[in-house]
Amino acid sequence: MSFLFGSRSNKTFKPKKNIPEGTHQYDLMRHAAATLGSGNLRLAVMLPEGEDLNEWVAVNTVDFFNQINMLYGTITEFCTEESCAVMSAGPKYEYHWADGHTVKKPIKCSAPKYIDYLMTWAQDQLDDETLFPSKIGVPFPKNFLSMAKTILKRLFRVYAHIYHQHFPQVVQLGEEAHLNTSFKHFIFFVQEFSLIERRELAPLHELIEKLTAKEAR
Repeated sequence: MSFLFGSRSNKTFKPKKNIPEGTHQYDLMRHAAATLGSGNLRLAVMLPEGEDLNEWVAVNTVDFFNQINMLYGTITEFCTEESCAVMSAGPKYEYHWADGHTVKKPIKCSAPKYIDYLMTWAQDQLDDETLFPSKIGVPFPKNFLSMAKTILKRLFRVYAHIYHQHFPQVVQLGEEAHLNTSFKHFIFFVQEFSLIERRELAPLHELIEKLTAKEAR
């Protein structure tokens, strides 16, 4: 279940990643869902008292993966090899895919192919128990936060592509409120823990300013 979308039955682009019930991370997820229900996103993203930062980042990274999975799943029919021959976020920003393992040299590809590579890669990281341990007492690896930053940086690119290339279709489907709430939650979270560099957020700079300014008033 996603914090923001509850049990909405959207088709997802990739299978959903579930946090096992009965684990501490599941309890954290329920805490986050309850706090989000208050409507104060700035408060909702803060590290709960006495909790481990890595665990909090892990739980939220899984949730953002699920949210983006659902959001992109609603517009896949509009994001095709023909309509989106390159993975871009407006005319100034183009993304080439590399994961450092199977694809070491960045390759230029269509948006649907890039997002498929990205979400498959992200899912592999989230399913890796040595990187995202779900069992109590199993420590997070030393490189966990840097790995989480890479996942979140890449997930941001899917939001950026949707906003720049598919926003009219999102509006047509009546999904814009979900997209905006999800993105605002995502931005507040990465800002709270400095998880994405400002330059990486540049494609949606104006939208971010607008969303965060409203909250500051």
